[in-house]
Amino acid sequence: MKSYDDLLNDCLTTVQEIFPWDLVDELENHSILLIDVSEPDEFSRAHIPDSLNVARGILESACEYDYDDTVPELAAGRERNIVVICRSGRRSALAAHTLLQMGFSKVRSLKTGLRGWNDGEYPLVDEQNKPVNPDLAEVFYTTTLRPEQRKPTG
Repeated sequence: MKSYDDLLNDCLTTVQEIFPWDLVDELENHSILLIDVSEPDEFSRAHIPDSLNVARGILESACEYDYDDTVPELAAGRERNIVVICRSGRRSALAAHTLLQMGFSKVRSLKTGLRGWNDGEYPLVDEQNKPVNPDLAEVFYTTTLRPEQRKPTG
């Protein structure tokens, strides 16, 4: 049986990652489709400007035509330069792997995710496209496990 980390490590053998500072440089000179696979409530709190929210749960149908979840810009983007984004860079790696399997040819995952983006103090906006305070975003991106979510000891 594979664990979440095993699945992630398998994906990272084929998925290229890009660091936030490299993405900033590329965004200045290249057209890049930013796909944020966070849940809609996460996306509404803070996301990279001009990114599209395509929640991980609907990704496969969002990138195909003729589905209720179709996102035309993504469905038409098989040859586009795409960077997939999430909070930590884990869901985005899994999503990038899926896109590669579905024939998207230029897909990368944002290593360190929005946490790393925020640590670099790069801009984030909310659902109204207003700037998000980096300190407030830090609260969103800090992992807080409840006791029942921790691995049992013993």
